[in-house]
Amino acid sequence: MLTEEQAREAIIIALDMGREEALALCDRLGGTARWVKVGMTLYYAYGPQVVQEMHDRGLKVFLDLKLHDIPFQIEGAAESASRVGADILSIHGLGGSAMIAGARRGVEKVAPERDERTRLVAISVLTSMDQAALEEIGVSLPVADEVARLAKMAVGAGSDGIVCSPKEAADMRALLGPDALIVTPGVRPAGAAVGDQKRVATPAAAIQAGASKLVIGRPITQAPDPVAAFQAIVAELCA
Repeated sequence: MLTEEQAREAIIIALDMGREEALALCDRLGGTARWVKVGMTLYYAYGPQVVQEMHDRGLKVFLDLKLHDIPFQIEGAAESASRVGADILSIHGLGGSAMIAGARRGVEKVAPERDERTRLVAISVLTSMDQAALEEIGVSLPVADEVARLAKMAVGAGSDGIVCSPKEAADMRALLGPDALIVTPGVRPAGAAVGDQKRVATPAAAIQAGASKLVIGRPITQAPDPVAAFQAIVAELCA
C-alpha cells in the first residue's frame, strides 16, 4: 500500500494529444497530478517549449522520445533533452550498450546545471507487442527473456532503469534491484478498454509487482471527469 503522496508520484499521465488540450488538462489537474508524459505526438508538433509549459504548471516530465540512433547522435540528443527539462528520458534498448552509454554521457553533461540529473529508461519490448510481433521482427526469445536480456544490458551500460509491461515488472525488480527505475505502460484500471495494448495490468497489480511509475493515458485523459479518474487510481493504490 502506498501513501497518497507516493501514489500521486507513481502515476504519469500520458498526454497523447494536441498542445491546447494538454495544457487545459494539466490546468484541471493542477495540484493533484505530479507527472506527465510528453511523447512524440506532442513534442514533434510543438517542440521543447511544451516541456517548459508543463514545468510552469508544477509538473515533472517523462519525455518519451524512444531515442534510437548512433551513439554520437544519441549523446547530443540526450544532452539537448536534458537541457530543455526532461526529468525522465526514454531511449531504445535495442540501440545497444554503446548508444546507451552515449545517452548517459549526454545527460551527465547537463547534470551540474540541474537540481537532479535527467534519468534514463530503456525501452525493452513495446507493450503493444506480443510473442507473434516479436517473431515477426526476427526475435525468437520469449517476451520475458527478451525483456530481461535488454534490461540487464541497458542498466549495465548506464540506464537508470527500463520501460516494460506490468507483466515483466516483478522479474525486472528481482533482476535489477531496489533502486532501478521501472516504468510500466500498459496499465488499465479494472474495466477500462485495453486499446492497442497487449500486455496489461491494473494499477495496483503493477505497483505490487515492482513498478516505480505507471504510465496511464486514455483511462484518465478520455474520462468524463479526468480529475475524478486520477483520484480513483490514487485511491486504488492507497487501498
